[in-house]
Amino acid sequence: MDAEVAALLGAAVGSLATLGAAFVTGRAAARSQFDQWRRQHRRDACVSYLGALHDRDIAMDAVFEALRPDRPDLAQVEERVGRFVGLAREVHRAAEVVILEGPPPLAKAVGRLGRASGELAEVMRRMVKDAHAGDTAGKAADTALATLRERALHQEVKSFRSAAADVFRKPR
Repeated sequence: MDAEVAALLGAAVGSLATLGAAFVTGRAAARSQFDQWRRQHRRDACVSYLGALHDRDIAMDAVFEALRPDRPDLAQVEERVGRFVGLAREVHRAAEVVILEGPPPLAKAVGRLGRASGELAEVMRRMVKDAHAGDTAGKAADTALATLRERALHQEVKSFRSAAADVFRKPR
């Protein structure tokens, strides 16, 4: 093989190797950017969800506070329930985004948190209904049950935060 052909083949092989390396590097960079983009969307979804939960929980606390007196101001209770319902819808919207964006552990944590929220809201609805009926017979038991369910809800919020942190800590 003469030197010119060898040089030409060497240049061709070198060019192909360079192109291959550039392709692999480009793919790796694109994948890294995509992973960062996905992490950021998941993080934003989790932050929105936690913010919506926080606002809704404050509204729920306000409902329980309005129900505290022996004869609650029913107009005030209804106004606070209305605020709670609106914020609960925001939680559901934010939860859907987390479920869509997040991996299965986040979706499972959202499901558990939703169940705990529903159980507490069930007690709140019963207490509101009883307040409208003027029925105070079960108020002490419902107040104690609400306290237990509120603790369970807060534990699920902690579990969600932990699941989210695990997702964000894992390298891709």
